[in-house]
Amino acid sequence: MRKSGAQKGKGKTKEVAGKATGDTRLEAEGKTDQMAARAREGIERVHESARRAREETERGTS
Repeated sequence: MRKSGAQKGKGKTKEVAGKATGDTRLEAEGKTDQMAARAREGIERVHESARRAREETERGTS
């Protein structure tokens, strides 16, 4: 699992725990973790796309 997936799961757990206990701070922290995971997913997609483009370029010039 990529880091973003683990971070998203951790955030969801915090959010649910915060809701269950009435801890608004923990709930907000969980939502923040999930948003950070979504941003990380975007970065991972860009990185993967750049890697593929580089590999295609290298194959085309060989």
